[in-house]
Amino acid sequence: MLNSKWCQMGTVPSWRLRGASSRRLPSGQRGRSRGPEVQRPQGCSGGCKFFSLTETPEDYTLMVDEEGFKELPPSEFLQVAEATWLVLNVSSHSGAAVQAAGVTKIARSVIAPLAEHHVSVLMLSTYQTDFILVREQDLSVVIHTLSQEFDIYREVGGEPVPVARDDSSNGFPRSQHAGPSPTVHPIQSPQNRFCVLTLDPETLPAIATTLIDVLFYSYSAPKEAASGGPGPSSITFFAFSLIEGYISIVMDAETQKKFPSDLLLTSSSGELWRMVRIGGQPLGFDECGIVAQIAGPLAAADISAYYISTFNFDHALVPEDGIGSAIEVLQRRQDGQGS
Repeated sequence: MLNSKWCQMGTVPSWRLRGASSRRLPSGQRGRSRGPEVQRPQGCSGGCKFFSLTETPEDYTLMVDEEGFKELPPSEFLQVAEATWLVLNVSSHSGAAVQAAGVTKIARSVIAPLAEHHVSVLMLSTYQTDFILVREQDLSVVIHTLSQEFDIYREVGGEPVPVARDDSSNGFPRSQHAGPSPTVHPIQSPQNRFCVLTLDPETLPAIATTLIDVLFYSYSAPKEAASGGPGPSSITFFAFSLIEGYISIVMDAETQKKFPSDLLLTSSSGELWRMVRIGGQPLGFDECGIVAQIAGPLAAADISAYYISTFNFDHALVPEDGIGSAIEVLQRRQDGQGS
């Protein structure tokens, strides 16, 4: 196995943005086609409530809350990000999570404004919703930036508590930093076809052995592209998250065949996804605007996307039938011919 580097995002109580962000979408924005609903299990209090594990060719990335981090044993193989990160989630006025189009749904109303104010963000898209992670030190800037568009709530004891718009510091020191324009990072598109799935938590024990085998034992080297093409024709990528009782899994369509077909649930259309991998070298955590330079052009082109940040690189998943358009749009950005 490759050397493991782990990323810990210790979350204090999460934050929720509520507002009609859909007003900012271009007409005809495509939505996520969701399959069967999985009920949130009861009795989810206590213990780790935010857990995400993503395998890439370079490492494993682990995002956990503070309770989950306390349960990890000390290890020389555990590389921990210095900052503590807070989790933001965008909801409609009714309180339901925005489902329509992944990160592109919030590209203009959340991602772009934060980039303009030099706030570094990480993204974690799941089957159910999308999470934005910001550094705790940037919270005052986040509140000031987004309070005109959204009502902002802090989750305390499982209940949303309004955050006053006129109190942008909110008990946290105001971040005073600016940065240069973001680097336009290269992209690659491996040939894997991916599934975005969910699972009833009560059936998790039935796939636990297969899940462990896929994550830690069934390693296969990436296939090289034919004719000396750029990047591998396929890469190792597997993402599993268990957040507030909801499970989300992203896996290669070939890997899916190892799991019982009657337990994994996907959208009603059974849509497959292709990946756009961002970064020619490790991206780090300080640069601002990385997500925006991908999500913005995709939103303008009306292309839905899941987005998963990891310790070294970022990954966007777009519908299989839209990969050509996505690459074209992002290549124009890279060549300086588009916005």
